[in-house]
Amino acid sequence: MTSRSSKVTARSSSEARAVARTQTLIKGTGGIGTVRKTTLPGGLRIVTETLPSVRSATFGIWAHVGSRDETPSLNGATHYLEHLLFKGTAKRSALDISAALDAVGGEMNAFTAKEYTCYYARVLDTDLPLAIDVVCDMLTGSLILEEDVDVERGAILEEIAMTEDDPGDCVHDLFAHTMFGDNALGRPVLGTVDTVNALTADRIRRFYKKHYDPTHLVVACAGNIDHNKVVRQVRAAFEKAGALRQPDARPIAPRDGSRTIRTSGKVELLGRKTEQAHVVLGMPGLARTDDRRWAMGVLNTALGGGMSSRLFQEVREKRGLAYSVYSYTSGFADCGLFGVYAGCRPSQVHDVLRLCRDELDHVAQNGLSDDEIARAIGQLRGSTVLGLEDTGALMNRIGKSELCWGEQMSVDDMLAKIAAVTPDEVRSVARDILGQRPSLSVIGPLKDKQAARLHDAVA
Repeated sequence: MTSRSSKVTARSSSEARAVARTQTLIKGTGGIGTVRKTTLPGGLRIVTETLPSVRSATFGIWAHVGSRDETPSLNGATHYLEHLLFKGTAKRSALDISAALDAVGGEMNAFTAKEYTCYYARVLDTDLPLAIDVVCDMLTGSLILEEDVDVERGAILEEIAMTEDDPGDCVHDLFAHTMFGDNALGRPVLGTVDTVNALTADRIRRFYKKHYDPTHLVVACAGNIDHNKVVRQVRAAFEKAGALRQPDARPIAPRDGSRTIRTSGKVELLGRKTEQAHVVLGMPGLARTDDRRWAMGVLNTALGGGMSSRLFQEVREKRGLAYSVYSYTSGFADCGLFGVYAGCRPSQVHDVLRLCRDELDHVAQNGLSDDEIARAIGQLRGSTVLGLEDTGALMNRIGKSELCWGEQMSVDDMLAKIAAVTPDEVRSVARDILGQRPSLSVIGPLKDKQAARLHDAVA
């Protein structure tokens, strides 16, 4: 939604203060929260959504850095750094950080993705100043001590081992490599045993200083909050840390579509002694800024987004060939993925792949029925609203929107976009996406003859 009002505000103090620009991006009505944005001198953006009807608040800081910003030798550095920011600052030890939130019943965590990282805390509305102080302290004052790097290395190696022990999770990393190859999008977010063992405290500190500048950060806060108070508290925390030294600095722009990566017909098999074979069959999808993403969302929902979806009905309900089968999409700045996952007995893997490929080909050539599309639109609209029923989800929405798109869209506008999708648009995106030659990733104990036949699924 476009800005309805904007104003420029300035704070006075004993020292000359640079001007902060505040805008109302979405005017709250009928239970919809008001979304406001302030850009501080130094390039730090603060976006909030105010919901007076709740008693909680979620505060987060989003960093414009993910695993795709790493060189091969730095693979895993972004996630490593996520761990280290919890290890202590000049003001707090690692125990102090966790104890501060535990003492008020708060929740605190972080996550790293391929194009961004987020640190957040969810607390009672009365404890929001504490959450702001702790999270801002972590982001601006991390010590990154060599002894902490050494200790946390062990924890990260265990996390990598835990992921590798879960083939249903690991197969998605394998599929990213199958589609994107040995480049940043194709490498695992966690890194590998070799790259994590090779990372040093000095290299991680340099990575931190480069990517955690205020111009690369977005502060997001949602719940029973006051925007101006949040701005004052965040500004005080960053100024105290000396993080807003360049008043003329501007926020970094969202990633642009600088390149498109397309891979087709590739097969990768990772032999493991598992009870099931885990497969992902897929093809290039849409970038997150593509206008067709709304139609793609409807198509994905109808194909594998629920119990009434085509893949669930054909593979599980009618034939019992898999317990878990679904489709998904991932959109990045310049490209995307569409994938179908299934876990099945190794002896059934070719039957499952044949059914999945037949359904994708059929929909590519013939489209979906109007009834399927209408049902998918209703399901997608409902899940969109239900997925935004807590302050954590709202913080994620406004923070990611500012970082990745540079704009905010109200829930009503999102629902209108989904409702406006036409059958012709869904059929068109089905032809474009599903009509491509797929690639395939498999983890499981397949025998040589079974493995040799995997190429049939992408022929």
